[in-house]
Amino acid sequence: MLTTLDTLDRDDAIATLTAFIAAGGYSPGDRLPPERELIVNLNMSRNTLRKALDALERDGAIWRHVGKGTFVAAHGGTSGTGSLAELSQQVTPIQLMRARLSLEPAIAREAAIHASEEAVTRLKIARDRCVDAPDWDEYEAQDDALHRAVAEATDNVLLLSLFDQLNQVRRAVAWNTVVRQSNRPPRDHTSFAEHESLVSAIEARDPAAAHTAMRGHLGSVATRLFGEF
Repeated sequence: MLTTLDTLDRDDAIATLTAFIAAGGYSPGDRLPPERELIVNLNMSRNTLRKALDALERDGAIWRHVGKGTFVAAHGGTSGTGSLAELSQQVTPIQLMRARLSLEPAIAREAAIHASEEAVTRLKIARDRCVDAPDWDEYEAQDDALHRAVAEATDNVLLLSLFDQLNQVRRAVAWNTVVRQSNRPPRDHTSFAEHESLVSAIEARDPAAAHTAMRGHLGSVATRLFGEF
């Protein structure tokens, strides 16, 4: 019987998949077996496996290319994390946000130029999942997925790698606790409209509008976190 999320929680699934990658001797750039084989080998349901894959992808341990498969990332797992961990201790939240404001609008511009129809579809799915998130934790996970989908849409592995490294530092930087006034984002949460403008600009193949939309979105986030920025 396949294990389901009722008996195998998310952390256990991630640990099982991580152990499989380590035990298999997979190196950066190696392709993992297809999902149908992982489901059998790891005794997981498809839904459980995909949640674990999503988590490892957000952490930069793996990356996925539609039509080609799932690959071990050059900076995933324990490989190369020492320097990133040290860097994370030296970077302030404001410095991190300034770095994002420098890099991510340029990535959005490239996405508008190079995004495939499949990449645009993934952006729309991520955008809609942000709106439908039942709580703040899920919203933040889907927002993270949306930003990474923008980087994927550039079809540039170097830009994607730079985004992943910046995102790993972002996860490790010590942020002050954000006080939430509700259990989930309100329907008029400003990021929803900002996401819509960003995805629409990329779909319209408008590089300048995509750059402006991403910069405006991150500027809005920075203002909520730090006040005038």
